Amino acid sequence: MKRTARPITAKYLQNAAMFYLERYPSTAEGLRRILNRRVRKARMLDAPVMDNVGQAIDAIVAKFVDSGVVDDKAFAQTKARALHRRGTSTRLTQQKLKLAGIDGDTLDKAMAGLDEELHTDPARREWRGAVALARRRRLGPFRPTKDRKDTRARDLAAMARAGFDYDVAKKVIDAPTPDALDDA
Repeated sequence: MKRTARPITAKYLQNAAMFYLERYPSTAEGLRRILNRRVRKARMLDAPVMDNVGQAIDAIVAKFVDSGVVDDKAFAQTKARALHRRGTSTRLTQQKLKLAGIDGDTLDKAMAGLDEELHTDPARREWRGAVALARRRRLGPFRPTKDRKDTRARDLAAMARAGFDYDVAKKVIDAPTPDALDDA
């Protein structure tokens, strides 16, 4: 049995955008991608698609941006803060924000805003992120002491995959106790 799709109209796209934004925060580019994906799926299922659908999508995205429902700056700041708390490196945070459709200028402002909010500098922020990751994943000094020698290389690799520099990762993993991480 072949699936059928609803015809793509301006009203359908508007409702799909509202439905998506009620559930997930998004950037303008992210919303554009979601709506284009709906159109692609409808075309694959041979559903009727309105003429000039690209213009309709642009108009819908612009409408949500103008009304303040979609705010790339607020999205970038919130996402950067959440990723930092999880222990994500600056490098990985920037990658994730770029993938979400954040432009370079907004990205730089979000990272600077994060430093202001934390009353810190980028190097200190990176250190705090590395410690947060080690704590969350129970790496280095957060492991039971008997396991540390055997898992040092694995812990360093986990820190590297998370985007942290070798020097930062080594200091965190080689710390004798979790309390020693607060001083560095």
